[in-house]
Amino acid sequence: MDKVVGSARAAVADVGDGASLAVGGFGLAGVPSVLIGAILARGSRELHVVSNNCGLDGQGLGELLAARRIGRVTASYVGNNREFARQYLAGELEVELIPQGTLAERLRAGGSGIPALYTRAGVGTAVEEGGLPWRYHADGRVAVASPPREVREFDGVPYVLERAMVTDFGLVHAARGDIYGNLVFSKAARNFNPLVAMAGRVTIAQVEELCELDPGEVHLPGVFVQRVVVTGPVDKPIERMTTRVDQG
Repeated sequence: MDKVVGSARAAVADVGDGASLAVGGFGLAGVPSVLIGAILARGSRELHVVSNNCGLDGQGLGELLAARRIGRVTASYVGNNREFARQYLAGELEVELIPQGTLAERLRAGGSGIPALYTRAGVGTAVEEGGLPWRYHADGRVAVASPPREVREFDGVPYVLERAMVTDFGLVHAARGDIYGNLVFSKAARNFNPLVAMAGRVTIAQVEELCELDPGEVHLPGVFVQRVVVTGPVDKPIERMTTRVDQG
């Protein structure tokens, strides 16, 4: 089955207002920037984004954020995105912050058909007890807070219950792919991309190169991918560059 779509615009044509999107990437590594740009051009609004973070100011998911296209974010890290922090604190954006490992496992569980999972992360904290501010009023009061989690003991050890996540769409970036949707990721760009692909009901992959793949090198099987867009090489900006001080 050939899953290649002629353009990013065509691939995201059915991403409507209010859609939920799981988006791959960590910082700016492995971010499906071409697909994000196509959604921006489409004009979709009130999107619910699930991603490790929300890009940087004006880059990655930061583009959608700056254009006020995102209504809710589920993430583990605010990062260096000042607009993200501003919108959240001003009551313009709903944000569910959860531990990074919990985010990864909720995506994996959703893609595996597992409805929920127990984890020790968050036991004895506001994650378990509830009350974490998801949305503020403009005057700084909490408008929406996280609910308390169910707790159960296994062998005398408490665990909190977390629901799996399944989204309308998954957006991922891969170095190489084939017409069947099998994907190969490059180094650190692998990050959240396989989990995101699993969690999307419809997963769209942007690939830099379309080619035949040896089954042994496939990182993600095509069963999790419904659409493939060939982008060619894409810009890979460096999130933060640190250089050694010249000791001269």
